[in-house]
Amino acid sequence: MDDSEQKSAGPIEPASELLEVTTHSAVSNLLDVAAQLAGLAEDLKALSSRPIEPRPTLAEPDDQPESDFSGII
Repeated sequence: MDDSEQKSAGPIEPASELLEVTTHSAVSNLLDVAAQLAGLAEDLKALSSRPIEPRPTLAEPDDQPESDFSGII
């Protein structure tokens, strides 16, 4: 890279600054994940206090009354 390319690329940051930025970003991401997990834990806690209600299901094929139509034309 010549001088003109180096100037257009912007200043080169020292490794310590890059490490600080990377660390800050990682901490921020971890805090976001922790907040999401806390929200999920609250949702699970709320769901666990409610009783499980059976859902109606469709009748099984064996439970259907037989018709005269065999499906073959």
